[in-house]
Amino acid sequence: MPPGKQALESEAAGSMAAGARLEKMRRRVRLSRLALFTAIAAGPVALGVAVMSGPTTVAAAPGAKPTAVRTAAAAADPAGYAQLFIGAWLRSSADDSTSAQARLVQSMAPGVDLPETASDAQSAPKSVTAVRSAQRDGGAWSVTVAAQYADGRLRYYTVPVAAARDGASFSVTGAPGVVAGPARAEVARSPYRVTVPDGDLSSAVGEFLASYLAGAGEVDRYLSPGVTLAPVSPAPYTAVAVQQVSAVEDAAAAERVPADGTKVRVLASVEARDTAGRWPLAYELTLKARSGRWEVAALESGTARNGGAR
Repeated sequence: MPPGKQALESEAAGSMAAGARLEKMRRRVRLSRLALFTAIAAGPVALGVAVMSGPTTVAAAPGAKPTAVRTAAAAADPAGYAQLFIGAWLRSSADDSTSAQARLVQSMAPGVDLPETASDAQSAPKSVTAVRSAQRDGGAWSVTVAAQYADGRLRYYTVPVAAARDGASFSVTGAPGVVAGPARAEVARSPYRVTVPDGDLSSAVGEFLASYLAGAGEVDRYLSPGVTLAPVSPAPYTAVAVQQVSAVEDAAAAERVPADGTKVRVLASVEARDTAGRWPLAYELTLKARSGRWEVAALESGTARNGGAR
């Protein structure tokens, strides 16, 4: 091959190689720009990764995986269901399986037999109340129900109940059983150990409760600033008298009202009267000293609002 022609071909080959390298570089730049724009759209973290990786590295930002949120339905307590069943079961009889109470029992517990009552049997219970629920494995529950009769008798029944996983349906799985009633729990010693004598504090308590329960004046005049408390309406009693006031703090027993801002917690035992008789009641109160008088800062039943005293 002539030297001139060989030189021309070598120059052409070099130009083609240079063009290929240039095109390859252009593609890398375009891909780098695309990665940069994608990172900007994905967020600051992905942008930092794209910048640090350099123009020759194109890494797709991992898509955010949706977080699985599990909402486990709270186990529904079948106490009301068991209470309804016992009420119907005690009022039903195998001699009349078509009565409304018998049909209700059969719909709630198809496998449970109806009781056979004698013709001279005592009346049905006056009230039926669920008093305890215990959850077991596999959606099973044991509910204790108390049946109270007009003659004063009290009988406790335990009812086995199965609950669906969604807590929307129940079924009585067996016949009820008669059990002993719940034992009496040990009670901690009362913190109200300071006896409050007759004086400013006991008078303030008596006047407030007379207003709160018997409508004797406006309740607001006995409240600390910032406390909102509505009286019982309509007033259920005609008169209220304080029988005893006990306190947690010794300051409640002082002869004079202490410095402003002093707080005491008291338990007031009162006697309320209406046309039907007299009723012994008790109230836990917090009082606060201000300007030489005691004011009610909280009624511990939770009816006081606006954060109590201030």
